[in-house]
Amino acid sequence: MTRSEFLRAIDGEFGEAYGRTLVRDVVLGALGDRTAEEALAQGIAPKDVWLALCAVMDVPRERWHGAGRPEPRRA
Repeated sequence: MTRSEFLRAIDGEFGEAYGRTLVRDVVLGALGDRTAEEALAQGIAPKDVWLALCAVMDVPRERWHGAGRPEPRRA
């Protein structure tokens, strides 16, 4: 997962405004008590940050993987 895919996943799951608030404010114990923003800035992989945020926010597991990926082009 790239950072842009991470941001698309956040926006898709939580909405742009609320999602950005979560990234800035929610402390993720699984990532050493960092916010998602801090974790990304310190080089933690976006996928790991996404999964930690999904877990703490009780996102259903079926929405954890593949999130943030662009829709495939249709012929």
